[in-house]
Amino acid sequence: MYDQSESLPAEWRDFVALTKPRVMSLVVFTGLCGLLAAPAHIHPILGFTAILCIALGAGAAAALNMWYEVDLDAKMKRTASRPLPAGRMDRQSALHFGVGLGVFSVLLMGLATNWLAAGVLAVSILFYVLVYTVWLKRRTPQNIVIGGAAGAFPPVIGWAAVTGDVTLLPILLFTLIFLWTPPHFWALSLFVRSDYAAAGVPMLPVVAGPRVTRQQIALYTLPMGAAAVAPWPLGLAGPLYGIAASALSLAFLVLSLLVLANRATEPAGMKPEKRLFAYSVLYLFAIFGALVLDRWILA
Repeated sequence: MYDQSESLPAEWRDFVALTKPRVMSLVVFTGLCGLLAAPAHIHPILGFTAILCIALGAGAAAALNMWYEVDLDAKMKRTASRPLPAGRMDRQSALHFGVGLGVFSVLLMGLATNWLAAGVLAVSILFYVLVYTVWLKRRTPQNIVIGGAAGAFPPVIGWAAVTGDVTLLPILLFTLIFLWTPPHFWALSLFVRSDYAAAGVPMLPVVAGPRVTRQQIALYTLPMGAAAVAPWPLGLAGPLYGIAASALSLAFLVLSLLVLANRATEPAGMKPEKRLFAYSVLYLFAIFGALVLDRWILA
C-alpha cells in the first residue's frame, strides 16, 4: 500500500511522468491534424499555442488520473514505478500540478484562439477525470467504452481553434477515435489482465473473460472502419485518404480476426493481441496523417 509519508521531494522528471508523455504524443498528433485539416488558416504562433494547450490539457488530465488512482497503480506491475506509488512525489503536489495545468491550458486556449475550443478542451479534461477516472473505471467493464470519448476530443479542439465551429468532419474524427479506443485498450488489457485483476479494476477481460473480449474487439472494428472511411463517400476527403483509410482498416480487421481466432489465456501466447495493440497506435497515426496529406493535396 502506498504511504504518502514516505514520499521524497519530486524532481522535474516526475512531473513530466505525471503527464503520460507517450500517451500525449497521440493526443497532440490528432489535435494537430484536426487543426491542419480545418478549412481556414491560423497564424503559426496561435496554431502552436493551440497545440500546446491541447498537450497541457492532456497532461493535466493524466496527472489528475494518477493522483486519484495511486492505490490502483501501486497494485499493478506496469504502473507501480510511477511517481506517486513509488513514493517520489506526494499526492498534494500532483493534485496542485494537475489542476493548475488544466486551468492554465483552458484559459490560454480561450485567450489565444476562441472560447469554443477552450470549452471543448475543458470538457475533455473534466470528462477524463470525473466521468472515466472517478465514476466509470472502478465500477463497470464499459469504462473504456464510455470513457474513450475523452481521448476523442483533440481533433475537434484543433478544428475549433481554427474555425470557431464544429462541423461533420471533426465529428466523424471524434467518432473514429471513440470507436477505436475499446479494441485498442481491450487488446492491451488481454495480456495485462492479471494486473487489472490484482487491482480490482473491472476491465472486460477480467469480468467477461478473453473469449468475450476478443469477440467485442472484432465487433468494434467494423463500425470503426466505417467511421474511418466515411469522410471519403461523404465528400469530406479525397481518394488518397479514402484508399489509405480502407487499406488501414482492412489490415486492422484482419489483425482483429487473428485475435478472435486465438485461444491463449496466458500473456506468452497472446502475440496476436500484442500485434494488434501495436498496430492500433500506428493505425491512428497513419489515418490522421493521410487525412492531412489528402486535404493539402486537394487545397
